[in-house]
Amino acid sequence: MLRSLKELEEYRAAATDGDVGRVVNFLFDDQRWAIRHLVVATGGFFSERKVLISPISFREVDWATHLFHLALTRDSIRNSPLIDADRPVSRQREQEYYQYYRYPHYWGYMGVWGTGYYPNVLASAQSDARPEHADRDSGDVHLRSVKDVCGYHVQGSDDAVGFVDDFLVDDETWEVRYLVVDTSHWWWGHRVLVAPRWASDVSWAQRKVFLNLSREAIKGSPSWDPTSVVRREYEARVHDYYGLRGYWGETTKDAPSHVHTSDQSR
Repeated sequence: MLRSLKELEEYRAAATDGDVGRVVNFLFDDQRWAIRHLVVATGGFFSERKVLISPISFREVDWATHLFHLALTRDSIRNSPLIDADRPVSRQREQEYYQYYRYPHYWGYMGVWGTGYYPNVLASAQSDARPEHADRDSGDVHLRSVKDVCGYHVQGSDDAVGFVDDFLVDDETWEVRYLVVDTSHWWWGHRVLVAPRWASDVSWAQRKVFLNLSREAIKGSPSWDPTSVVRREYEARVHDYYGLRGYWGETTKDAPSHVHTSDQSR
């Protein structure tokens, strides 16, 4: 099922031995467009700070009570590496995190979490093994803040379209399926969905997402209703409108190449 990240803010996280804190942000992988970490503001059981929680550590998500149940103790979270979650996180810092929890690294593999794996499967396959094609440029920044990217301007092939207002993610794989684009500056109350794979470029320096879609095409696309569940029929209608293939049914081999991203000015 697809979930709005705005709705997941303020969910709470619970360790095996008690409450940890509330979710205040998310970090996503700017190469694979997948949520790699929840940012949780702790409090009560140790000095308040922000800690990273990987979907690998989920035991269960109780959507009714808005609670992430973690397969971690509060002490393990308390002693986890200090990482400034308010800034882009380098691969080196992420390596420290994965080594601390002894989670398999996802980078260097095909697929989002490694070929054929979901985060919950990796939880039972903890390992110190390194992928064959590990990222050796540990200074590279790969994790971005969802809150920071919300507000980025969206540029069509011929004109400005709107701004990023939310992310819709798959609650099994934690892949970002769509960016919610608010076009209300041009068309009152109109929000549309745009898949990250449709972006030709993302400029972190300019805070812009560039699309190979015209402004008029986006204006005429099926609008998104934030009060409704995103069903496959609606997704198919959006893809059919643009004449683009849906992601469902794809294999790893079929998956598209990464969207180009750059810290340089376009």
